[in-house]
Amino acid sequence: MATYLIEIPHSENTYECKQVIKLFVESGSHLLANAFWGCKSGVHKSWFISEFDNKEEALHIIPPFLRHSASIIELTKFTKGDIVQFGKDNKG
Repeated sequence: MATYLIEIPHSENTYECKQVIKLFVESGSHLLANAFWGCKSGVHKSWFISEFDNKEEALHIIPPFLRHSASIIELTKFTKGDIVQFGKDNKG
C-alpha cells in the first residue's frame, strides 16, 4: 500500500468552517480520527495521512462535497542511498 497525504481546503468563514467539520463527523469518515486541522492558526485546511491501494481509493474516502477541492499526494520516503544515487544520476 502507498501512503497518501490528503489536503482539503475550506472557507475561513466561521459558519462554513464548522459545517465542514460537521460534514466529517456526520459522514463517519475514518479519516476524522486521523485529521489535522489548521483552523486555529488561520489556515483553513485539513490534512490526513493514510495508506491506500491507490489514489482513487483515497479520493473515495473524502466526503463527496469536498472531493473537488481536495489534493491527494502520494508520499515517498527516500533512503540516504536513494538520495546519493539521485545526485549521481543528475550530475551534468
